[in-house]
Order: sequence, then C-alpha cells, then structure tokens
Amino acid sequence: MYGLFATQTSRPRTEVQPNLLWAALVSAALSALAMPGKIGWWPLLFVALVPLLRLCLNDRPLRSVAAGFLFGVVYHLALLYWILIVLGQYGDLPLWVSLPALVLLASYMAGYCAVFCGLLSLLAGRAKDQERSAVAFVWIAPLFWVGLDYLRSVLFTGFPWMDLGYGLFSQPWLIQAADLGGHHLLTFFLVLGNCLLVAGLDWRQYRSRYRQRSERRLLLTAGVLFVAVIGYSLVRYHAVATTINHSLQARVAVVQGNIDQAIKWSPAIKAETVDTYLRLSRQVLDGEAAQLIIWPETALPFYPQQDTLIGKVIGFTTDTNTWLFTGAPLYSVTVKKEGEEEIRYYNGSILIGPEGKVGGEYNKQHLVPFGEYVPLRRYLPFLQPLVVNIGDFSAGTVTGPLPLGPLWLGVLICYESIFPDIAATTVKKGANMLVNLTNDAWYGRSSAPYQSMAMAVFRAVENKRSLVRAANTGISGFIDPVGHIMVQTEIFTEAAQAADVPVMNLQTVFTWNGSYFGLICAVLMPFFLLLNRYRARS
Repeated sequence: MYGLFATQTSRPRTEVQPNLLWAALVSAALSALAMPGKIGWWPLLFVALVPLLRLCLNDRPLRSVAAGFLFGVVYHLALLYWILIVLGQYGDLPLWVSLPALVLLASYMAGYCAVFCGLLSLLAGRAKDQERSAVAFVWIAPLFWVGLDYLRSVLFTGFPWMDLGYGLFSQPWLIQAADLGGHHLLTFFLVLGNCLLVAGLDWRQYRSRYRQRSERRLLLTAGVLFVAVIGYSLVRYHAVATTINHSLQARVAVVQGNIDQAIKWSPAIKAETVDTYLRLSRQVLDGEAAQLIIWPETALPFYPQQDTLIGKVIGFTTDTNTWLFTGAPLYSVTVKKEGEEEIRYYNGSILIGPEGKVGGEYNKQHLVPFGEYVPLRRYLPFLQPLVVNIGDFSAGTVTGPLPLGPLWLGVLICYESIFPDIAATTVKKGANMLVNLTNDAWYGRSSAPYQSMAMAVFRAVENKRSLVRAANTGISGFIDPVGHIMVQTEIFTEAAQAADVPVMNLQTVFTWNGSYFGLICAVLMPFFLLLNRYRARS
C-alpha cells in the first residue's frame, strides 16, 4: 500500500497547466447528460469524469479544488433545478428566496466535489517538483468519491440525491452487484472505469512512469476488479431471473389519481378526489381480482380518524373484497403529566382490509427538511409559508413490515426511497415486497420524477425484492427484484395498472451488511491522509 505513493521523476510541474474551466465544465455537462431525464444517456458515465480527473492528476491542489467546486456547482444546478418548482410554484416562495436556496444547495453539494478534487490532487498528484503516476488515482479516487458520498448521505439529515451509480438504473445486467455493496459499489465501479481511462492516457504520454512491475500489477488488479463487477452482475442477473420465473406471484394494482397539487387540499374537492380514486380502482378491478390495491402518498386529503369520507373507502374494500393500502395524513394525541394534550401529525399510510378494519399503519420516518418540517424554524421565520403549504409533521418510529397474508409490505414514503438503510431494515425484519408511496407533483414536468424512479430501482436490486410504486402523479409502476421496470405510467396522467408481482425471500449481502461499503470507504479516507503525511515526512 505504501508503494502506491512512491514518487518518480518527471517534468517540472510548471510545464503542465490544464485548462481548469474546460475540464470542469465538460465533466459537469457529460455527467448531467448521463443522468435520468429527457436525455439520460448512461454510457457517458464511463467517460464523464476523465477531464476533471486528468486535471487533478496534473495540477496543483488549490486549482483542483477550484475545478471541483465549479464542476459541482454546474452539475448540481443542472441536476437539481427542480428545486425552483418545489419552492416557488408549490411553496409560494418568491424567486429571490427560491433561487438563492437552489444555488446554496448546489454549492453545498459542490463542496464535497471540491474536497474530493483537492485531496485527490494532494495524494495522487505531484510532489513538490515531481509527478506520481496515475496508478494511485485508480485506487484512491473511487474510494474517496464513495466515502464523500456516504458522508453526504448522513450529515445534516443526509441528502444522497442521485449519486453517480444511480445513472445505470436502466441496465439491470450491469447493476446486480448492488446486492453486495449497494449503489455505492456501482459508483465505485464507475469512478474506477474513468480512472482506468485516465491511467491509459497517462501511460501513453509518460510510459517511463510505469516501468516498475508493481505499478503494472496495481493497474492490472484494478482492471480485473472492474471486469469482475460486470461478470458478477451478469451471472447474478441470469440466476435471479430464473428464480423469479418460479416464485410466488401476487396480483397488485396501483392507482395514479393525478390530482392537481394546487387544489389537492381544498376541502371543496376532497370528496371528488376520493371518487376519482374509487373510479380508477373499480376500473382496474373490472373483470379481474387483485390481492392488493395501492393508492399514493396522501391520496386521502383528510384525516381518516375523524372524517366521515373514510366510510366510502371502507365501503369499497368490503364491496370488492380487496385490501387497500393508501397514504393519508394521520395524527396521535398524547396526554402529558400536566393534563395537557400533545398532538402530533404524521405523513402516514393505512392498510384497510376486506372487513373494513385497519390492518396496520406506517408513518414516515425520514422527513424532508424544509418540506415536511422546518429545522430551526424559530430562526428562519421567512420559511413559514412552507409549513403552511406543505405541512409540519413529526417522524414515525415503526420500521417493521405490515402483514397481509403471505405478503409483508416494507413501506417507503416519498423521499425515504433514496435512503438504502430504510429499505434494508424493513427487509431484514421480514418484508418480502417493497411499496413506495409518493407524490411527484411537487416536481412539475422536470427530470426529478425520473431521478426518483431511478433510485427506487436500486432499492429493489439491493434487497432482491419487488418494489411497487404508486404516485399521485409522477411515475407509478412495478419493479422486479433484478431491477426490470415491468410497467410504468406517464407523468401528469390518470392511470390504473395491475401486474403479477414476484414475491421473493432471497437474502442478500447488502440487506445485512451492504451499507457498510460506503462507511468503510469513508473510514479509510483518514488512513490515506495520514499515510501521505508520513510519506511526506519520510
């Protein structure tokens, strides 16, 4: 490992001045074009980082930091532009507030890119008057990228939106290794591929750097690992696909009501909303039965504990002899010692049986900051409109699956689908099917619904569970355990779809230990920093 940082004489560093602006902007553009959306050309992921990585290899740490920050800002502005729709159109915040909020978020995300480029240039770039080969790059870059992704997923409640590996969601044959190390392993794989290209270009330009046998062995090992990930995914894909063909099938239906977000909570149309869902549900049941019908997040625009409209919903389940799982706002009342009542509100969901009784409920655990609650709201009074228009919820605590005969439903509400640990925890507790209730109307006609669907695909692959997704509008559909999107709806349309969903109980490495891959990468980062400091002193 120490040999990874061995220096070799080369040209003076002042002779190499890569174009910082070009490298950052080209990498940002290629990365953005590769991600899910209107273009989403995934092969670009294997070359997108090459300009940025070559700059980090050949330039000073401070310039690399600047390039990384510029790359991060441009890339995340292109990725997260839908924040303007969420805050402006539906949060009623003026542009002078929502635009700086977007830039601030993009800058925060770019900070991780800047740290990555700076540390990479410091560790695998050039010494004071010498250059090191790209061999160190090949190993350190993937580790640092994934380590920083992991830190971003846990710091400040976490925001792991569209990590690089998610860009491969449409290629099931490439992503089966996610059942070992999650989407982080696929991100590692992509960065490794980019680094191998950088090493190849570097080798062609400076062959003298690679005379040592240890250098060539390290590169060969990296290449073998890259091929091994592809090989494992191919083998695993065919093995699990065969198992799916012989597995239990459950007939499940999803209903997409496409209720206008601007009027969804209006008391005047709540009965009309319920009627829309009932009409679409009867439509999908016409001529055939389903074991379960799923309505999306907050499909019921009222509190079912106190509104008489719930009677119409219960009447439907009893008349059709069908189970219904639907999102709904819920509340609980706790009496304190002083005799005062404390009321907590939840973004929840309820399972209603054919007998008209509630068979279980789940309340969202991981809330969206500035969407479902405002952190430090006492100090941020100008964000009060968000609470009024979106909600001020408490986090739920139930993590186990909901039983429904042979089905055990692991529930993910909206934003929870981007957190791998939530899905893995419920599968570990017995869930044999994942259900994602969401409302992508917040995103408008942007790329966000497609990005959200892409991340949901990985929850299915990581745990080898089918995932059923019901959206108010957005993308509803069915994903099988290898990540095939069996059926999906268009955005901003009414839809009712049914499918035979595989029910599997396979155990995966990821479900029990996979989340540790990103953590291990993060823990190893200080080790390499200390090793570099020791080498410099020596």
